[in-house]
Amino acid sequence: MPRPHGFSYESHADGTVRIAHHGRPATTLHGPRAAQFLAEIAARTDDQLVMARWTGNYRRGNERTAREHPRNRR
Repeated sequence: MPRPHGFSYESHADGTVRIAHHGRPATTLHGPRAAQFLAEIAARTDDQLVMARWTGNYRRGNERTAREHPRNRR
């Protein structure tokens, strides 16, 4: 599975965290969710994977299987 790339985040003074993907806004986190995200970023070494998971922008590995399912063939 390819590693995600192109994610960045900005932490603001009001506690808001904005995550962008290739410069475009992907999600904004507020309050306890922003604090949880920052704690996870500090604890993990693969920031790109963490940001991909928090935005929901990552591949799950089942795309080929779903495409080949009989109901999806045309």
